[in-house]
Amino acid sequence: MIDLRVKAQLDQADTELALKNIIRENLAFQAMATFTGGVFIVAFASELGATNFFIGLIAAIGPFAQLLQIPAIFLVDRLQNRRLICVVATIIARLMWPLIALLPFVLIGPAALPFLLVGLGLHSGFAAISNCSWGSWMRDVIPQDRMGAFFARRMLLSAIVGMILNVLAGAYIDSWERVFPSAPLIGYSLMFTVGGIIGILGVCLFTARIPEPRLTPSQGKVFSLLAQPFRDTNFRNLMIFEGTWNFAMNLAGPFFTVYMLQWLNFDLTSIVLLATLSQITNILFIRTWGRLVDQYSNKAVLSFCAGIMIACVFLWTFATLPERYLLTVPILVLIHVASGIASAGVGLASGNMGLKLAPRGQATAFLAARSLINSLAATVAPILGGHFADLFKDAELALTLTWTSPGQSFALQTLDFQHWDFFFFLAFLIGMYALFRLTLVQESGDVTNRVVVMELMTEMKRGMRNFSTIKGLYQIIYFPFSLLRDTTREDENKQPEIQPP
Repeated sequence: MIDLRVKAQLDQADTELALKNIIRENLAFQAMATFTGGVFIVAFASELGATNFFIGLIAAIGPFAQLLQIPAIFLVDRLQNRRLICVVATIIARLMWPLIALLPFVLIGPAALPFLLVGLGLHSGFAAISNCSWGSWMRDVIPQDRMGAFFARRMLLSAIVGMILNVLAGAYIDSWERVFPSAPLIGYSLMFTVGGIIGILGVCLFTARIPEPRLTPSQGKVFSLLAQPFRDTNFRNLMIFEGTWNFAMNLAGPFFTVYMLQWLNFDLTSIVLLATLSQITNILFIRTWGRLVDQYSNKAVLSFCAGIMIACVFLWTFATLPERYLLTVPILVLIHVASGIASAGVGLASGNMGLKLAPRGQATAFLAARSLINSLAATVAPILGGHFADLFKDAELALTLTWTSPGQSFALQTLDFQHWDFFFFLAFLIGMYALFRLTLVQESGDVTNRVVVMELMTEMKRGMRNFSTIKGLYQIIYFPFSLLRDTTREDENKQPEIQPP
């Protein structure tokens, strides 16, 4: 029998047990998320006949459900047992996947779409209630001086599991469709069922065994607590940045898969392989970001990585010119490699920053308010994207350079925006504004991006020495950044002594 009672305080043994079970639970969650999310839920909905607007709703329903964290604060405040709330709510949420898997057996085509939306809504709603208690719980369990390294290790193991299972799941779906071409939905149903069962086992075996320290009783009313993060200038700046960032990413992000499936005519295997490439680069850089976060600051890593991700969004506009062309695949490879590197840093640093800036004992209200802003942004963005997808369907903005001389002429297509390109470019502009808002957030130990770049390049050069026996290949990495060191030495000498956060 699992004891779900709260402890007065955690000793060292409790903390170590908690850290082990947090990682184990996350591996189970990653397996479930791989089998039920990403490209597979989009492909499943497309097989049922989903429109672009419906795909936007699928992307929006998860963030919208996070608004339930507001009433969940009352529940946490009333019961004072975050583990109990988290376990019960998570089990109910994950039970939705076996039920969603039954849809192709009882309904045909588009008739199943409303029930799919309901199932996803219930899953996301109970997951939001769980998240409200989970974030505050982890804030009081994980030692602050180990957050960077711990979450880096957690993300690394999760990324490895996700990468392997993603490839296996993609191969399974393609094999299923070759063997049973008339029943592709059944293959997804079986995979969703397996994912849901793994997720439920993860809660029962690991989440329920994470000890919980006593929650500091709230002073005053919960609505007053929820208002506190908005009165905290620094935390408010963080919420503005994250809200703007989430709007930018969710305006374009949910439609990348649709773009490749419908516009570029990629098959599922190609999309999965690109996602796997992104996961590989994610894995390779997680530990580097974790070390840099602990050595310098979350903000420095976050601003550097967010800039890379925004550049990747802009690159999507050049994937066609105006159709698939010679550079389409290389550009997509570059996007997935760079975004894999950057997303590791963004995911690690943004999560850590929220936990770090939330006052101990008041983390529930602060993290819930942060989630509220992020949820509103991530809800509105994909709905707008899906609703107006057809508005720009026949629109085109092109720029062609033409050379004419006696006896010859040629034209060079330098720009061609069509359909989704307009959304990608708009997301890029909003993302640039988000980066400006990040500069207003204050964090102890913050350094300039130049320091992060130099540390990153040092890591890359060290890895290249060990990886490559080709001297010329090493010189490609070494030469530009040795010059950068010379030109930035004077600026670095002006920096105050850098202390770990």
